[in-house]
Amino acid sequence: MILPLHAALKARLRAVLVELYALDPDALPEIAVQSPPNRTLGDLGTPVAFELARRLRKAPRSIAAEVVAALGPVAGIARADAAPNGYVNLFLDREMFARRVIASAEPAAPPTPAAKVIVEHTAINPNKAAHIGHLRNSALGDTLARTLRFLGVPVEVQNYIDDTGVQVADVVVGFQQLEHASAADVAARAAEPGFDYYCWDLYARVAEWYAGDADRLPQRARALHDLECDGNATAELGRIVADRIVRCHLATMSRLNVDYDLLCWEGDILRLEFWARAFEVLKQAGAVYLQKTGPQAGCWVMPLAGSAADAAEDAGEGAPQTRTKIIVRSNGTVTYVGKDIAYQFWKFGVLDQDFRYRPHEPQPSGRPLWSTTSAPPGDPEAAAPRPNAAGPPPFGRAGAVYNVIDTRQSYLQQLLKDALAAIDRSDAADRSVHV
Repeated sequence: MILPLHAALKARLRAVLVELYALDPDALPEIAVQSPPNRTLGDLGTPVAFELARRLRKAPRSIAAEVVAALGPVAGIARADAAPNGYVNLFLDREMFARRVIASAEPAAPPTPAAKVIVEHTAINPNKAAHIGHLRNSALGDTLARTLRFLGVPVEVQNYIDDTGVQVADVVVGFQQLEHASAADVAARAAEPGFDYYCWDLYARVAEWYAGDADRLPQRARALHDLECDGNATAELGRIVADRIVRCHLATMSRLNVDYDLLCWEGDILRLEFWARAFEVLKQAGAVYLQKTGPQAGCWVMPLAGSAADAAEDAGEGAPQTRTKIIVRSNGTVTYVGKDIAYQFWKFGVLDQDFRYRPHEPQPSGRPLWSTTSAPPGDPEAAAPRPNAAGPPPFGRAGAVYNVIDTRQSYLQQLLKDALAAIDRSDAADRSVHV
C-alpha cells in the first residue's frame, strides 16, 4: 500500500512546485521519496528542495518551508515538516493505513502481465580483478532484479562487457610493449590462476610507462583502433585478455549468488554495425553534428542540454563554453557513450537488427547463460546450443530498462535518455532509468 502513497505524494509535490514557482511540469526534477534514518525525522522524506535550490536561487530550507506550507492534505499523510537542513519530512497516518488493511477483505484482482524489464549491472572493465566497488554495484543490481521478479515482472539481467575500451587497450599495450608477449604467450598465462590480478598489476605498470614519456601515448590510440577494427594481432590479444578476465569476474560473482541471463560484448556492437546504424539514426534526427572548430574540431558531438548539462557541469565535464559530449573522436574511434547509445537503442528494440548468440558455460546455480557473438552462422564461435539445451530466448525489446551504475555517470545516463527523445522515442526515454 505504500507505493500508491508514494505516487500520490509525488503528484501532489509536482503540482505544488508548478503552482509555487511557475515551473514547466516537463522540466521538473525527479522527485525522490526516501526513508529517513530514524522515525523521529518522519516515515518518508524528499530532498526535492536541494534539486531546485540552484534553479530558484534559494536556500533549500526556505524552499522546504514554502513547499510544506502549500502542500495541503494528502491522503495517508498525517503531517509534513520542513527540516532545518532542507528536507521535507512526512509522517504517515497510521490509523488510516490500519483501517484500510482491515477493510481489504476482497481478494486482489490478478495483476496485468507486465512487460519485460532489462536490468543491466556489474559491467566491470575486463582488465583487472573485481574490487569492492564492483561488488556493491552487483549486489544492488541483483537485489533490484530479485525484487522485480518477486513483484511478478519478467526480468532479463545483462552484464555489459567493455572489451574495446581504453582499459583493455592499456593491458594489451602492456603485454606488447613491456612484456613483448605474443597471443600464444598471453593465452598460456591466462590459463594460470590469478590472471585477473596479474593484469591489474600490468595495467598499473602501463600507467607509469605512459607517464614516463608522453610520446608513448599514441600506442594507446593505435591499440584502441585495432581493437575496434578486429581481425588483427592486437584484437586477438585483447580477446584473450577480456575472455579470461570475464570468466574470473563470473566466478567471483557466483560466490555472491549473482547470476545473469546475457553477457553483451561491446565488440559485437561494433562488428555487427549496431553503432553504425545508431549513428545514422542520430544524424538523421539532428541529435549529433560534426564540430568544425575549437578543441573538439573533427569530432561528432551531442549537445548537452537541460539536466544533462547541469550534471556534466557538476561532474566537471563540459564547461559552459563547450557543453557538448564527444560521441566519435576526430580519429574515427567511438567513445564509450556512443557505444552505450547503440546498446540502449537495441535494448528498447529501436534498431532493426539483433545480435547472434552462443551458449556460455553454465553458471553454478544451473541458470542458463548466453553470450552475444558476431561470428557468422556455421563458425565454431557461433556454435549451436549444447546438446539437450534450448536455443536463446528473445533478448532485448524491453518495456523498461534499469541501468545500475555509479551516480558519477548521471550525465551520461541522461544522454541516453536525450538520444532516445531526439529520435522521437520519448516513451522509451521515460522508461530509461538510471539506478
